[in-house]
Amino acid sequence: MLSIFNILAGLVIVPLFLYIRNPYFFCDLSYAFRAMRCVIRMLRKQKLCPSILGCFLEKVEMHPHKPFIVFEDTSYSYSQADKQSNKIARVLSTHVQVKEGDAIALFMGNEPLYIWICLALAKLGCIASLLNSNIRSKSLLHCLSCCDAKVLIAAEDLRGAVEEVMPALRQQGVRVFILSDDRDSEGLEGLRDQIQQASDQPLSPQLRANTTLKGPALYIYTSGTTGLPKAALVTHERVMHAALMFSLSNVRADDVLYLYLPLYHTSGFLMGLCGAMETGITVILKRKFSTSQFWNDCRKHNVTVIQYIGEIMRYLCNTAQSSSDRDHKVRMAIGNGIRADTWSEFLQRFGDVRICECYGATEGNIGFINYIGKVGAIGKENFLQRMATPYALIKYDTEKEEPVRDSRGFCVEVPKGETGLLVGKICSRSPFKGYAKNKQQTERKKLQDVLVKGDVYFNSGDLLKIDHQGFVYFQDRIGDTYRWKGENVATTEVSDCLLAVDCVEEANVYGVKVPGHEGRIGMAALTLKEGVDFDSSATYQQVKSYLPGYARPQFIRIQDALMVTGTFKQMKCGLVEEGFNPGIITDPLYYLDNSKGYVPMTQDLFNSITEGRIRL
Repeated sequence: MLSIFNILAGLVIVPLFLYIRNPYFFCDLSYAFRAMRCVIRMLRKQKLCPSILGCFLEKVEMHPHKPFIVFEDTSYSYSQADKQSNKIARVLSTHVQVKEGDAIALFMGNEPLYIWICLALAKLGCIASLLNSNIRSKSLLHCLSCCDAKVLIAAEDLRGAVEEVMPALRQQGVRVFILSDDRDSEGLEGLRDQIQQASDQPLSPQLRANTTLKGPALYIYTSGTTGLPKAALVTHERVMHAALMFSLSNVRADDVLYLYLPLYHTSGFLMGLCGAMETGITVILKRKFSTSQFWNDCRKHNVTVIQYIGEIMRYLCNTAQSSSDRDHKVRMAIGNGIRADTWSEFLQRFGDVRICECYGATEGNIGFINYIGKVGAIGKENFLQRMATPYALIKYDTEKEEPVRDSRGFCVEVPKGETGLLVGKICSRSPFKGYAKNKQQTERKKLQDVLVKGDVYFNSGDLLKIDHQGFVYFQDRIGDTYRWKGENVATTEVSDCLLAVDCVEEANVYGVKVPGHEGRIGMAALTLKEGVDFDSSATYQQVKSYLPGYARPQFIRIQDALMVTGTFKQMKCGLVEEGFNPGIITDPLYYLDNSKGYVPMTQDLFNSITEGRIRL
């Protein structure tokens, strides 16, 4: 009798002890079990088909008539999407003559045809190169060269951008197909007519017989310190792991996803679209984000899951309050980059929405999920993850721009609660594939002999902090990039653009904080050629023609000379701290007015921006 009492007491005391020691123990354990179930399910799917295509075809068989994509009031079932992709695959195989292993570049905005083409390429065993639809000129040619794409498929509304570089494309031997019926320009071929006439019957799986988990599936472009986009090689295994994010976050098969993030992005394509195919849910696809349409769309389509980047949540919180703010069925928001104050404000205003903040990078080998919902945290450590994909936070010298090493030459791990550089161990379970045709940048992302002799780690470039409860917090980013409106901007690319202006001698580009905004907005300190005045009109035309909106410097500062280090590296810290305040800066300052170009910066303008009366 006593032994039974002891056992019962133990059953009560042990869980209570574990809870006292770690209030999140049972949440951690639940997440670990969920993760294991997801991995087991994914391993089973990988045996049937080593790509996300297998998940999609499984859903086609399970519920062929379930809505898959809803776009501008037109609904496409899983079966219809399958048939449309079959038609495109036939045209690409016979008319365009692409074959397994070929890289095909897509230059399009969000629309169903984008998805059908990606599915078609998967059925042919091809690699989809997802071009940012905002890039132009030199950047466009560079991205095509990175992935060795010999075929470019472009949307009709991007015809002008393609025609601008047609001579260079012809010289490189790139065939260009426009998704229209006409052929007004030399070198452009129409595709729409052939697609409409093609058969929608399934193609032979032999066309993709050599597809493997470790093989390339996508090229997704990411900005870096080189100044031009880098093509991150994404394997089929990486795609399938990213697609699990929804299941790990408890997205259900009856959920409806609102997807407005660009499909050329990791968030939109891997997490959003591929996550939807893995879970078999319905996607409400939008061309782009609209503050005024957001909640009306959610109500109209009974949306239950939304994706976000931090700025989006702030935009929604900045709209005029309405009695219908809580009149929706959204139960979950998945994304990254939401600030703690915006997070709290969003919940207070729009109701009981579970916010699942995530962290990761397109090319990275480590990520986190805040499955607890702790406000402000980008993730939560989990014992299972730590065993599967080893990582560390190491001390980093921001002045020398390198990790701190001890007397033995090894990096030094920071204690709990302190800020350190996140590095993920490169191994078979957490590989790093690097960037296409850019060995130098690939090697720069690797750290050797980090904790023991011979080990190799991926350098995330992010400074994080992990508290004593295991919650992960983003602190800052190292290197020559800043993030604005959800986009990483390479300072050297912006500098190169500014240096093409006749009056500019030198350019130092950096990001500055703006009150009430996520990330940092672009600013440039310029020196002018001797005896030449600043040409605001020419500068505006240059950045407008060659840079996407998020990368254009919002503020310009004219200096007599740029500050440099002893090794002639441009110094940014002081400039960043001074920001764009004309009250403390005596140099000439200019502000980018989208209707007028660069105009002199005034104290009234500064006050309007910092007080939120002018939206950037």
